[in-house]
Amino acid sequence: MTRLLLDTHALLWWLEGGERLSWRARQVIAAVSTEVNVSPASVWEASIKHAKGQLQIPPDLTSWVRKEQFIELPMLLEHGELAGALPPHHGDPFDRILIAQAQVEGLTIVTRDRAFEAYEVPLLAA
Repeated sequence: MTRLLLDTHALLWWLEGGERLSWRARQVIAAVSTEVNVSPASVWEASIKHAKGQLQIPPDLTSWVRKEQFIELPMLLEHGELAGALPPHHGDPFDRILIAQAQVEGLTIVTRDRAFEAYEVPLLAA
């Protein structure tokens, strides 16, 4: 079974129809055998950017995520501890927690952010 963690932009692109995602990412996300996880950090990041007028998101983003039957990945103490200890290749705290969550939970991150490549985490190009 493939186990994914969607980066914030990958999540939003999927919810708007998936056209901006790579063909491969769309196929893997849609596969019945794929477990798709979403971090509260992504919903938090999107909500902050929306509040600042920097991003349009669907109303009640949480409901949209749940309609897709994606798994809500809890944020654990271990995730926070590892995120803080990661090398400073990437300064975005939201992305650092996603990297830590993926490392601890054995997930592949769906992202188009090239900065993730500096970390030991499996990636699927969004």
